[in-house]
Amino acid sequence: MSTLHDSPVPRLNYPTAQFLISAPTLALCPDDTGAEVAFAGRSNAGKSSAINALTQQNALARTSRTPGRTQLINFFSIMNDESRRLVDLPGYGYAKVPESVKLEWQKHLAEYLRNRFSLRGLVLLMDVRHPLTEFDQMMLDYADQREMPVHILLTKADKLKKGPASAALQKVRSSLKEWEDLVSVQLFSSLKRDGVDTLSQKLNQWLYTPPESPE
Repeated sequence: MSTLHDSPVPRLNYPTAQFLISAPTLALCPDDTGAEVAFAGRSNAGKSSAINALTQQNALARTSRTPGRTQLINFFSIMNDESRRLVDLPGYGYAKVPESVKLEWQKHLAEYLRNRFSLRGLVLLMDVRHPLTEFDQMMLDYADQREMPVHILLTKADKLKKGPASAALQKVRSSLKEWEDLVSVQLFSSLKRDGVDTLSQKLNQWLYTPPESPE
């Protein structure tokens, strides 16, 4: 029986996620309809591992010992429904690639985040030991320009003991107090699957939220 404290948002079955398409530019992305949530983070932040933990699939999002190899925007459908999508954005900032390539990635990231109407929210992954890098601030600025909600995963939380991990969480929350209406933060460990349920609930809210009409 539902109560006032229960979430009315239906649950999506993330283990049903399937690869849909890869796109090098915004123009080649799937039709800009339905709802999608994008995952972004520096190439060593554990983004692919987090997506794999969420979907309970070991290789849905490719993990690599060479950070930054993924240079495409990767789309995944959920529950055989192409109108609800997870999006894996290119890793950035750590890869050993020419500066011109990094600038090209940044250009496509900016275009996607600023202009993708179906984008409901951004999951921004940060290594709990090294949060709020220049890249992270850049992504927060993009989101702020659109007044788009951001959910931060402080990844690799298993690398710290409970006390230091909690302290890191509070420090990030305090640093982002000016964005508290749009930004939420949690600890996350792909290795131990800690935080997966909290992430799932946030994604459910976003993917079931009706869009505002474009201006």
